Amino acid sequence: MPENLPTELVQAFTGTDYIVHHEPSFTMNIGKPCEELKKLMANRNALGAAFITAWNPFSQKLSAKQNEVRQQELKEILKKRGLTFFEGIGQHPSNNWPGEASVLVLDLNREAAKVLARHFEQHAFVWAGTTAVPELIQP
Repeated sequence: MPENLPTELVQAFTGTDYIVHHEPSFTMNIGKPCEELKKLMANRNALGAAFITAWNPFSQKLSAKQNEVRQQELKEILKKRGLTFFEGIGQHPSNNWPGEASVLVLDLNREAAKVLARHFEQHAFVWAGTTAVPELIQP
């Protein structure tokens, strides 16, 4: 669990549903095994997966247009690296923070995910290794 973030932010991140738009869609939650993720990773021979967004740097709300531009930049970086990714959204089921467009990236190693999260000024991202148990990582 990230140590340098305010408790309220950590609670918000750990209570968020990380929804992957795959066929069929599935939801990941921090600290809970995700069978659908495990199957997807096994089918793609992936050793890890990162769920990351470029939206709202350091939790500062930007306009929809600004967020879309940032998210497109993230996807272009992933495409240039030849990485497989799936669209998704991070959405807390009960707070008022709007859902954030995100991507689940297969075989992006943890350190590379940290670099991307730092580049897009994110407090944290979701990472899962071969056990497919999502965890919150601070870059």
